[in-house]
Amino acid sequence: MKYLNAAEVLPKDLLIEIQKHIKGEVLYIPSDDGRIRWGEKNGSRNYFENRNEEIKRLYKNGFSLEEISCKYRLAYDTVRKILYKKQLKGL
Repeated sequence: MKYLNAAEVLPKDLLIEIQKHIKGEVLYIPSDDGRIRWGEKNGSRNYFENRNEEIKRLYKNGFSLEEISCKYRLAYDTVRKILYKKQLKGL
């Protein structure tokens, strides 16, 4: 990774905007070239999405949070978060 002086590579108006948030620090700007989201390569994302959907189905079918917590060996609060989490678009 090569360090660049932002004043040499960024337009002045963009540099001024960035300086409003951070001054005199090293800032890492990640590349967005073909990035793979967390868990997509090894299947973890799919596993947890499926598990969470199953947890939601069980709850809708009358299972209690305690029963689901025991079945999946998850903390009560973790199950609650899964059930009440709003779906975020674009993830």
